[in-house]
Amino acid sequence: MSAKIEVGELETTEYEAWARFVAAAPGGSIYAMPRYLEVLCEATDARFRVVAARRGGEILGGLAVYERRNAAGVFVAPRLLLYYNGPVFAAPRSRYPSEHTSLHLKLVDALDDWLAQQGYAHVCLKSRGDLTDVRPFQARGWSTAPAYSYEVPFTDPEADFGRVEGNFRRLIRRCDRDGITLVSDEDFDTFFSLHTAIHQRKSSPIYLPRERFRTYFEELRNRDLGRLYHARLPDGTVAASQLVLLGPHPVSHTVCAGATAEHLTSGASVFLRWKALEALMEDGYQGNDLTDAALGNVTRFKSQLGGDLRLSLVVTRPPSTRWRLREQVLAPMKFAKRAARFAARRIGRR
Repeated sequence: MSAKIEVGELETTEYEAWARFVAAAPGGSIYAMPRYLEVLCEATDARFRVVAARRGGEILGGLAVYERRNAAGVFVAPRLLLYYNGPVFAAPRSRYPSEHTSLHLKLVDALDDWLAQQGYAHVCLKSRGDLTDVRPFQARGWSTAPAYSYEVPFTDPEADFGRVEGNFRRLIRRCDRDGITLVSDEDFDTFFSLHTAIHQRKSSPIYLPRERFRTYFEELRNRDLGRLYHARLPDGTVAASQLVLLGPHPVSHTVCAGATAEHLTSGASVFLRWKALEALMEDGYQGNDLTDAALGNVTRFKSQLGGDLRLSLVVTRPPSTRWRLREQVLAPMKFAKRAARFAARRIGRR
């Protein structure tokens, strides 16, 4: 008989073992790395814990739990700069699908038992493609929903460039001829200005206030967990910028980008995205997650870069009564804000 699966919170001295596990897991990501969560928590006044499911001392799965608090209590959910927060599982070892399924069910049950004991007001988990069987969550009353992102696999530079939509390839070549170059430096102020401008045009929230975002980026840079890329014109002007999350997992993540209004049609954003992918490929990464694929113009832009549509599953635990009451109160306010943003966009187009 196999040893019992035990679930418990890891000590900080065990974080390196967890990081190695995440780096090797098919569904791992920078978002489950303690070093990244330390940076994010410092910038957002949150806290995190790492929970591992082990058998015989070996980590088989677990959760990096990013915790926030509101009037309803402590809750767990994705947010901007934390696109994935779901469970991470080891790659299957058995040649028998039945044994893999049996282990998966046990791991999910064990992790859910731990979550149930914490008294969270709300729990929402989004996997990075690693959570394919949600039956044990559904059996325990969780709701499930799909989410999507585009991921560009790195195989061969020439073949990968051939997957890029033809007009994009033309724009990239034109930018090359025009002397636009890819630069990676610490010019945070320009990046943030472009980031702010594009979100103002869309009437959407910025990811973090300026100084908190600066602290966040500087800590990422110091830990070699993040990098800014810019498309610079021959005169040194930045036409587009983006932030990429790195780390020991073979898939990197492009989390936010911006461009000047006058260069939205110049091809600079396309050039930036592709040249950054080439640079990441040269650094040894095996792919880049372009982060999110909700329907719209931005998603169509991502699809033209040759990425594969990736399915993620979102599971949500039945919330507490206080959380439901809070949502009922906030729902009309959220609707009014969305209506105001929509009206502002319509006025701006006139």
